[in-house]
Amino acid sequence: MRVALFATCFNDTMWPNTPKATVLLLERLGVEVDFPLAQTCCGQMFTNTGYADEAIPGVRQFVDVFADYDAVVAPSGSCVGSVRHQHPDLADRSGDHGLRSAVDELVPRVYELSEFLVDVLRMSDVGAYFPHRVTYHPTCHSLRMLRVGEKPLTLLRHVKGIDLVELPAAEECCGFGGTFAMKNADVSVAMGGDKMANVKETKAEVLVAGDNSCLAHIGGLLTRDRSGIRTMHLAEILASTEGQPA
Repeated sequence: MRVALFATCFNDTMWPNTPKATVLLLERLGVEVDFPLAQTCCGQMFTNTGYADEAIPGVRQFVDVFADYDAVVAPSGSCVGSVRHQHPDLADRSGDHGLRSAVDELVPRVYELSEFLVDVLRMSDVGAYFPHRVTYHPTCHSLRMLRVGEKPLTLLRHVKGIDLVELPAAEECCGFGGTFAMKNADVSVAMGGDKMANVKETKAEVLVAGDNSCLAHIGGLLTRDRSGIRTMHLAEILASTEGQPA
């Protein structure tokens, strides 16, 4: 199986440890991972702010870069949601039937990390070790667009040493929502404050999620509150093994 890592532009720019952890994890599981250097943004930032035409070249680039792979894996429910739900509409908007066909052929092979591990590799125990009290926030795109359901929790429950505690009102949005956080800052912070209070109630050491954008929002609030709770991407926990610093 030819597998490519879609690192996503914001991970590559701001949270490179997440794609690195994804590769470390997959290679430990026997998967050979390519990193096509020509990959770039999925176009979600354009589409979500009303610049659909400007997003179309990104769709073409995505197809050109990843068309020959059997699976494309990304540590981001948000970006995979964009590929799965926005790329077909953008291809239609372009009027290029060939692009729409290429998108339709590629989209079923694009996976969020937990989907790939559980649905493709058929794994629930990836050999991880993380002896800390952890709570999980299901991000809106992974929960509502991708419907990953229990997959991340299934993986976390099999991590050795972990103390996984349920997050109250877990399915409530954290308030980030991409540009929503900038256009509606007061509402965003209020929603984030509710989420932070629920995280603190768990007395967790670590908040984990599948999207670094949401973790940045909640983590910023937790840091300013001096809560002592750190944030980690799901990939980083699953890549952790006994003997490594955690």
